[in-house]
Amino acid sequence: MLTHQAHRAPGADGHRWYWCAGWLASAAWAAAFPLVSSLGPHRTWGTVAAVGYLAAAVTVLLPSRRDPRTGSTALALSGAVVLPLLLLVHSGAAQSEVGVIERSGSLLVHQVSPYLDDPRTVGEVTPYLPAMALLGVPRALLGADGLPARLAGDPRVWCAAVLLGGLWLAHRLLRAAAPDTGAAAGPDGGPDTGPDDGRRWGAVPAGQALAALVASPVVALPLAVSGVDLPLTGLLCLALALAAVGRPAATGLVLAAACAMKWTAWPAVAVAVALLAATAGRRAAGRCLGTALVGTAALVLPAAVLAPGPMVDQVLAFPLGRGGLRTEAASPLPGKLLADLGTAGWCAAVALLLLGGLGVAVSLVRRPPRDLVAAADRLALGLGAAFLLAPAGRFGYLALPAVLALWARVMPAPRPAGPVPAPIPVPVRQGGAEPTTTRSSQEGGVR
Repeated sequence: MLTHQAHRAPGADGHRWYWCAGWLASAAWAAAFPLVSSLGPHRTWGTVAAVGYLAAAVTVLLPSRRDPRTGSTALALSGAVVLPLLLLVHSGAAQSEVGVIERSGSLLVHQVSPYLDDPRTVGEVTPYLPAMALLGVPRALLGADGLPARLAGDPRVWCAAVLLGGLWLAHRLLRAAAPDTGAAAGPDGGPDTGPDDGRRWGAVPAGQALAALVASPVVALPLAVSGVDLPLTGLLCLALALAAVGRPAATGLVLAAACAMKWTAWPAVAVAVALLAATAGRRAAGRCLGTALVGTAALVLPAAVLAPGPMVDQVLAFPLGRGGLRTEAASPLPGKLLADLGTAGWCAAVALLLLGGLGVAVSLVRRPPRDLVAAADRLALGLGAAFLLAPAGRFGYLALPAVLALWARVMPAPRPAGPVPAPIPVPVRQGGAEPTTTRSSQEGGVR
């Protein structure tokens, strides 16, 4: 049962202080980048974002007749996302991944394959699958003459569009599929649910919590400086939402788009199939799997046929530290530390990586996820283990599993995709006066 505190009106003092503390922590995180980072785009983001977060922290404490969290989130989005992105696009400053996507988009337009035959430097390597090059096509078509063309052609803008579009569509799907429980009465006798009805985390409407997640450093920083992992994040969230509401064909299509961008999306296929099998049946799971496989093949095969060697070397060997060029993804994570010990250490890291994947696969068979949160947690666990144990990686990669776990907890909970089983009568003991009761089957039922 919800307590009186849980029914307090939005912007209550306790909630204000929680939000203020969150924005202050974000400001401290951002302010560290100008002091410790050697990367110009990161320093620019940190300088601008720290001011935005501080303004958000002050705003949330100001007396207001409206919900102060809305205004503070808008300031955080402006200061940590919009302004840094515009400044960096205008100056042309970005992480090297942005240039890689632009070049691969140009190669895709002119030679169908986004891979150079003989890359001589790390910057000439394209460690992504062919669909990622689509985000670089606008630059190839629009050029970079003038601010409008630079803005409309920048891959970060399109990465952000895929992320925000995926999150928005997932939110709408889950909100529409959430059970209509009606408006709960608040302590003043009025309705306590806002326009964003459904599951709420800490009494925060899902839409507002989603906006705060985008404004947080875990999303705002990569969105402004590189954006390369964000389209994958948006597509995976949308795929899990579609699976949670029981739409297997659409789930497979979205998974195909994600899997054709980066091979790190492939574990999501197993999680979505397991979720559909547990909630909508094996036939739905099979439709999802078949659609995902066919769609991925259709997007990847043309480039694979035209440039099989460069694709294998750059997409698989290079990220694993076995290519001709050394990857710059060298954060001191466990897998990287093992790989630095030599061939035996690299083999040990790969063995641990495979064991981690096997463990997650076994868990999907023995205890398949039955709702959105469980599926997102399982995918986050698998991806987190993969990033930690891979022979090469960056701390920034861990943002993807973190966003998945947080996102699922602020979304409305959809009703079960499969039919609710009929109650099973429980016989009454002889001579008892109790009325006959029923229980639902645990297998596939609502808990």
